[in-house]
Amino acid sequence: MERLWAPWRLEFVKAASGHDPLECVFCAAPARGDDRAALIVHRGERCFALLNLYPYTNGHLLIAPYRHLAEPGELDAAERAELWDLLDRGLRTLDATLRPHGANAGLNLGRAAGAGIEGHLHLHVVPRWNGDTNFMPVLTETRVMPQSLDDSWRLISEAWVPSTA
Repeated sequence: MERLWAPWRLEFVKAASGHDPLECVFCAAPARGDDRAALIVHRGERCFALLNLYPYTNGHLLIAPYRHLAEPGELDAAERAELWDLLDRGLRTLDATLRPHGANAGLNLGRAAGAGIEGHLHLHVVPRWNGDTNFMPVLTETRVMPQSLDDSWRLISEAWVPSTA
């Protein structure tokens, strides 16, 4: 039997079983002051974009408002506009850097909808390639990532597409 080593999964397993539910990762990340360590690829005025620490594919982005809120209806008009602007800019940045064949973008609202972090609204942007689904996640609950988070962070943060507004 062959083994696929994925040491980064250990932190996820530990966090899923014993993390402090009072600490919000989306509030803590911008407060760290170290965008590289927090995986923040872009800071806007009201929202920010960061890489998912446990990505589905390379370049999996999360876009969140700085304010701690759970529902889309709680966003003010400026936050809503910037969230969608960052979605557009994130997609264009991914197209320019990773050249995916498509993307999934969406919100998981509530635990029943798959939200791992329910209390802080965040938008997933998942680059997709033809043939990127395989048996590994189904049979072994393991994703094979061809690029490190550090390399992804450097590539995406350096190429972030500026606003056209």
